[in-house]
Amino acid sequence: MLLNETLGTGKTWSGVSALSKARESHPPEETKALTTRLRKITGQLNAVEGMLAKDYDCPDVLMQLVSARRAIKALSEKLIQSHMEHCIEHASSPEDARKKLRDLLVVLERYVD
Repeated sequence: MLLNETLGTGKTWSGVSALSKARESHPPEETKALTTRLRKITGQLNAVEGMLAKDYDCPDVLMQLVSARRAIKALSEKLIQSHMEHCIEHASSPEDARKKLRDLLVVLERYVD
């Protein structure tokens, strides 16, 4: 299923394969920490765009991309951990937990590719 939705920021995203439209509840401090990480990654990628526009040396640009990729990986790992702790462990029923775990495994198959 494709999800096309307006986010709280007023921006839209589409073409993202979604397993469900269900919302999960995460502790506000964790959501804030994940959002902070994402903003840093966004800043890194904006800096790369600026470096390309100013014709920086390729190794410098690549180093920034490596840094951004590592940050995305760290964010992904935190989100996986959070999903296991908050969404799967605190599912409303064993059946719901199994479904959430199956959904996560589908995503992880793509993650490790």
